[in-house]
Amino acid sequence: MIFAVLLGAACAASAQLYRWTDEKGRVHITDTPPPPSAKNVRKRALDATPEPAAGANQPYAVQLAAKNYPVTLYTAPDCAPCGAARALLNERGVPFREVSVVGEQESAQLRKAVGSLSVPSIVVGTSAQKGFEQDAYDSLLDNAGYPRTGILPSRSQAAPKPASAEPAAREAPPDEEPATGPYTPR
Repeated sequence: MIFAVLLGAACAASAQLYRWTDEKGRVHITDTPPPPSAKNVRKRALDATPEPAAGANQPYAVQLAAKNYPVTLYTAPDCAPCGAARALLNERGVPFREVSVVGEQESAQLRKAVGSLSVPSIVVGTSAQKGFEQDAYDSLLDNAGYPRTGILPSRSQAAPKPASAEPAAREAPPDEEPATGPYTPR
């Protein structure tokens, strides 16, 4: 009986999870302590209450729309139409990811998503809209099942902080179509 109690106590004491990042930036989750060189070490007991999923406090319709038709807004610093696009999404209460197009990686991601370097651009699921046209944005969001303005509480997602990456300064190859829209990052 004493052996069973000691075994139970030992199992409970070792019920830890460790989340850490190695020197190459890879994230690991283990039940053994990380090496001394590990960064961003977080220790969590297995019986800890799980954190609610992102958006769990959102209405089911919004959770479903966000799962099936995630929204990504591509913007650039100092772009007035980008601010108007962000304001529309915030006003409607739509959860979205914003990508500030300031480097080669973001430029390539934008080109792949919408076919040009036009900002603002929005991607809702697999549908994309270049430039900011409120009616077009509303139509994309309505078709994806996001509630209309006034149904959800407004959000206050701000523009991304400027990255320390150097700006994407390149000329488009001659065989590319010129970018359309109110602002094209270069």
